[in-house]
Amino acid sequence: MGGNEFNKPLLNKRYYEGCPGCSLDEYKELKTGPPIKEMLWIWMVMLCAGKQPPSLPISSLFPFLYFMIRDFHITEEEEDISYYAGFVGSSYMVGRALTSVFWGVVADRYGRKPVIIIGTSTVVIFNTLFGFSVNYWMAIGTRFLLGFLNGLLGPIKAYACELFREEHQALGLSTISTAWGIGLIIGPALGGYLAQPAEKFPSLVSPDSLFGRFPYLLPCLCISVFALVVTIGAFWLPETLHFHKKDELESATHDAVEKTDEENSLLSLLKNWPLMSSIIVYCVFSLHDMAYSEIFSLWAVSPKSLGGLNYTTQEVGTVLSIAGFGLLLFQTSLYPIFQKMIGPIMVARIAGILSIPLLATYPYIAMLSGLTLTVVLNVASVLKNVLSVSIITGTFMLQNTAVEQRQRGAANGISMTLQSICKAIGPACGGALLSWSQRRQDAAFLPGDQMIFFFLNVIEGIGVLLTFKPFLISNHY
Repeated sequence: MGGNEFNKPLLNKRYYEGCPGCSLDEYKELKTGPPIKEMLWIWMVMLCAGKQPPSLPISSLFPFLYFMIRDFHITEEEEDISYYAGFVGSSYMVGRALTSVFWGVVADRYGRKPVIIIGTSTVVIFNTLFGFSVNYWMAIGTRFLLGFLNGLLGPIKAYACELFREEHQALGLSTISTAWGIGLIIGPALGGYLAQPAEKFPSLVSPDSLFGRFPYLLPCLCISVFALVVTIGAFWLPETLHFHKKDELESATHDAVEKTDEENSLLSLLKNWPLMSSIIVYCVFSLHDMAYSEIFSLWAVSPKSLGGLNYTTQEVGTVLSIAGFGLLLFQTSLYPIFQKMIGPIMVARIAGILSIPLLATYPYIAMLSGLTLTVVLNVASVLKNVLSVSIITGTFMLQNTAVEQRQRGAANGISMTLQSICKAIGPACGGALLSWSQRRQDAAFLPGDQMIFFFLNVIEGIGVLLTFKPFLISNHY
């Protein structure tokens, strides 16, 4: 070791003192065994991030959003509740679409860790304020600001790829998707069982108490407290970005600097077709998943007369939690095996194809009752979430292998911007289409909810077609 750098002869790699990225790279080179600690770091951050995959701030809304909109008294007819509920989800995505590239560039320039800390802090503030919403526009505004100021998902995808050794990167990106499973276990349970506590636990919560006057505050507050703990813990997260002193890089030529500047430009990323094609596929499937998540919960709590299941918040929470548990088991055990056997593109393609007949069964599931309904609905929900997250994880891998480390923050920022636009369309259009579908119970062609699940299948089919050449091009698979 000499000067302000040291060399590992066996590893034949150069590390710089004081550079957090070099320190982490050295740690990864010397580490053996499964990356358990790194998985826990990603899980904790993603659970409170409030991004796609839908973690706690998103999944906790699903059981009670229908009732929250109903309590705002902005609709005259019950069929219109789904329409207004869709815009609450969309406002979050509109906010995120406006700033995702900005946060990606910040993460590339100043590091992943500052963006992570800002993102989790945003959840603490605005998720709590959402629980205090007294009208529809306050709910819209707090969700918009939560998306606008929380630019975490793009950088965390790059962070997960950089935090793990190369042979564990599939597991690292799968860990992000696994947070969906954990979030879908805890989030719906919190939203389903803790919303409206004065009605569910009248002996414990008075209607005149804080949680009685704000019936949806308790689940939001629980998530915000967890986000506060994660924010404090995030100060001890390792930084993955490399920061080398200027005098250590003086050997670089002027031409090399110009080339690096060109490669780091957003224009070069937009010209990178392996990246852009994978982002487009990702956006199509994300639009489908966000619309499905919104539609499923609204459909489940809708009355039987409108083709729904007439479920309570607790029942919806239970279904989503069981689906999340099944997803968690799949992502931590079977997905890495399938990915190694056939590759992420083939996994995504097969999952998309299988999702189409599965979704077509949902309107007929509503005709069941009792134990049969419970069993069939839970099995279908688990399968749907497993298939969806397999697709998303595969597209994560394609995006991060299409660029080098110095571009990953900006690349994922572009991805999040385009994805957020699609996911803003998903809830708004999904809620509106569900409301329209429920008004046409006696139509001759695809009556009632058959129409809304048909639309979901059309989007899924488009996504599957886009996974084939010549549209989707990959550098590595």
